[in-house]
Amino acid sequence: MAGIASVLARAVAFVLIIVTGYVLKKKGFFHPDDFYLFSKVVVRITLPCAIISNFSRISMDNSLLFMCVIGLAVNLLMVAVGFVVNLRGSRQDRAFGMLNLSGYNIGNFTLPFVQSFLGPVGFAATSLFDAGNAVMCTGVTYTMASIAAGTGDRPSVKNVLKSLFSSLPFDAYLIMTVLAVCRISLPELFTSYAGTVGNANAFLALLMIGIGFEIRMEREKIAKILQILILRYGMGISIAVLSYFCLPFDLEVRQAIALIALGPVSSVAPAFTGKTGGDVELASAVNSLSIVISIVMITGALLILL
Repeated sequence: MAGIASVLARAVAFVLIIVTGYVLKKKGFFHPDDFYLFSKVVVRITLPCAIISNFSRISMDNSLLFMCVIGLAVNLLMVAVGFVVNLRGSRQDRAFGMLNLSGYNIGNFTLPFVQSFLGPVGFAATSLFDAGNAVMCTGVTYTMASIAAGTGDRPSVKNVLKSLFSSLPFDAYLIMTVLAVCRISLPELFTSYAGTVGNANAFLALLMIGIGFEIRMEREKIAKILQILILRYGMGISIAVLSYFCLPFDLEVRQAIALIALGPVSSVAPAFTGKTGGDVELASAVNSLSIVISIVMITGALLILL
């Protein structure tokens, strides 16, 4: 019972941080544009430091590198599902499904949970999964959706690579993975600094989610939103169960994959939906509601898995 109470207390604390950001925005303490400032701090400072700190505390098992492949494979699976279930719809419907069923908001949402509830190995596994996830979310999925939509707005391989390597978290994943595989240690002063800054990542990322949280939707779109979310989390539960019971990894790695599978839709999905001429308001509603559902799902998973 003590373990359950501890998990619930920390999960509720996470929810309260999100609620704090949302309430302070509504009261005028934060403004909607502050979301972008917090996003810069998280993406460019605290998240890379958290990655450096946690990677520096593990002895890398090269089998963990397969997590990058799993990250790519799961995204491709969800893209395919989004395309197939909308075969009878319009080209825009197919593109919308591909973008809003796939992708995972790991850096800003799932990693704070992993950082607090799992150890460095779980964090590293999640980070490596996110490296594969990032390849899809930052361009490949959009390329495929653009082709499906027939917009003709298709980014080149050069632009996709530029987007990837201009992402500091991705650069941190890549550099720290190479150092860990080569058994190269960073100076203690550097890792101590990264650890101190990285400890702020969970709080700032969750506060940022609260500031950015907003749901605006028309009643006639509710059925489409429900369809997307039921399919997304039905697949998520299936992937989580199969990963936990069937994959040949250590327990902490399988726990990490299960949590990732229950995470919310990628935060860039609404922007890419707009680029393909899709319904941005609908995509934003799916994105925000997926955060609420993922909080419940991941908390439930933690109670079962820990």
